[in-house]
Amino acid sequence: VHQSKLDFFCKLGYAKQDICKVLESLGQEALEDDVLKELIRMGSKPQALESRAQPSPLKLVARGSCSTSPGLKWLGEDESDSADDLRPIVIDGSNVAMSHGNKEVFSCWGIQLAVDWFRERGHTYIKVFVPLWRKEPPRQDSPIADQHILEELEKQSILVYTPSRKVKGKRVVCYDDRYIVKVAYEKDGVIVSNDHYRDLQNENPEWKWFIEQRLLMYSFVSNRFMPPDDPLGRHGPTLSNFLSKKPVLPEPKWQPCPYGKKCTYGNKCKFYHPERPHQAQLSVADELRAKTKVPLDLGKEEEKRNRSP
Repeated sequence: VHQSKLDFFCKLGYAKQDICKVLESLGQEALEDDVLKELIRMGSKPQALESRAQPSPLKLVARGSCSTSPGLKWLGEDESDSADDLRPIVIDGSNVAMSHGNKEVFSCWGIQLAVDWFRERGHTYIKVFVPLWRKEPPRQDSPIADQHILEELEKQSILVYTPSRKVKGKRVVCYDDRYIVKVAYEKDGVIVSNDHYRDLQNENPEWKWFIEQRLLMYSFVSNRFMPPDDPLGRHGPTLSNFLSKKPVLPEPKWQPCPYGKKCTYGNKCKFYHPERPHQAQLSVADELRAKTKVPLDLGKEEEKRNRSP
């Protein structure tokens, strides 16, 4: 039991020393949820986050070498800049597999399609959560297709089994949705699922905001994993900005003025005028004076004289 729990939390990225301390304090039979809460309370972070916080060691270059090999880079340059810009991905394996199997078969091929889609985009942190009892031989009431894919993803440290056990012939299953939301919240990543997790939204207000803003829904079209181009609606960010930590803002598109050169609003006009190269913020009277080569000061003095009795 100790080794299974140790392996499970090591896959999540926690250090063995922290896990052993928590197991010693809580006992070997402590639930995984309690162990995870204690690790968070201790301030223990996954190794992926700690490695990002630490500066990368400087590499020494041989003196007098004029040509740089492709493997060497400038000092202080991070090799995974593009990968760090992408958000971590946490996939609800049960939801994706059942969706690909038309809610009748647990299709492991659907999980592979989703993982491959994010791999092609360059995401390095991808985790898939599946209940442990899916590792058992399939039954008639719960058929599984392509079960060998789960073993391959587990060897690649992508798939994580949420714990379950049998007590007096009855299966006790831990709530895998809680693992999914917790890991995605800690990693500041994206949840891939068509589930809304309403019970977890009511449980924690921070999780509610996170689920509303970081839930990526999807569809399968002819064995093709297809997330929407606008995950948060028509007025929300694009898919590339949604999956990126540094979104690229689109350039502002100015709408041309419907009145064109006949516009009399001057600097108050909010539309774009192509005849004004720098969008001159001048009134119509000032523009006319500039065209007739009359100084602005003289024009203002004439206005004062006309106004004076």
